[in-house]
Amino acid sequence: MIKVEFLGPIGKEPVEIEASTLRELSSKLKADKELLEWLDICAVAINDTMVNNLDISLKSGDRVSILPPVCGG
Repeated sequence: MIKVEFLGPIGKEPVEIEASTLRELSSKLKADKELLEWLDICAVAINDTMVNNLDISLKSGDRVSILPPVCGG
């Protein structure tokens, strides 16, 4: 199982999902209409390492963080 956490204003509790690649995980998450608006604008980290390739393999126990854009001043 992959643990997915949603940071900042996304406002969803963490979930555990079966997925073998980040692409598969993305497809499963896009089925949730509440997440759809966030997924295309968020950064993604796997086990605290930023990634940008959907073909990355995932293994049981991985933690995927969905990081929304932020602004500051």
